[in-house]
Amino acid sequence: MAAESTAVYVYGIVPADVEPQPHATGVGDPPGEVAVVRHGDIAALVSPLAPDRPLGTPQDLTAHEKLLDGSAAVAPVLPLRFGAVMTDADAVEKELLEANEDEFHAALVELEGRVQFVIRGRYVEDAILRELLDENADAARLRDEIRGKSEDATRNERIMLGEMINQAIETKRAEDTRKVTSELEKLDAMVNLRDPTHEEDAVHVAALVETARQDELEDVLRRLMSDWDGRVELSLLGPMAAYDFVTKRAPEG
Repeated sequence: MAAESTAVYVYGIVPADVEPQPHATGVGDPPGEVAVVRHGDIAALVSPLAPDRPLGTPQDLTAHEKLLDGSAAVAPVLPLRFGAVMTDADAVEKELLEANEDEFHAALVELEGRVQFVIRGRYVEDAILRELLDENADAARLRDEIRGKSEDATRNERIMLGEMINQAIETKRAEDTRKVTSELEKLDAMVNLRDPTHEEDAVHVAALVETARQDELEDVLRRLMSDWDGRVELSLLGPMAAYDFVTKRAPEG
């Protein structure tokens, strides 16, 4: 780690007693071997990186997340933003760990026994469209007027119908997101709302949940799926590091 020809890539902050898995590797080509830089009760997960080696490939991001998510499964982890590079291990200890010791230690205490999950729901197109048209007589009438006519002849009507459907989906998304977050709060979860990434997204939230309550979380999603009965397809991602709650930026090294 002290070689002058390498910089240090920093993944995240962990308790000082954490040990990397044998032969664990991270970003880089070839991937650098993961090590630990310690200061008092806290430590940083790091690996060597050629200083002129650019970052940003999908493989780099996957390696970054894989190491953090794997670590979060066994210990609290304060993830750093992707791309944190410092000059050497001494800089990691003094400029990162020592300079932020109290803040990092407090964050790790808060994360003890908790991991992040991401809950995502996507409306089933046919089902949500039927629902919206059943509830909105104006939209249903407009749909009937358009049916069987050319796109050119009904351009304005199609634009109007599309806007009505989009607004209705936004309203449904807010309602369904509130339903999910209400269920998550019963598990004492912290919840962060994520922006939709698709026009038919029904729910997109991150939840910080006690590791021991993962089975309860999965039961909640099964109940919601049953209630929605083919209306929304739900997926659960995780456990993972708490990116949506405590991700930090490393100082420039």
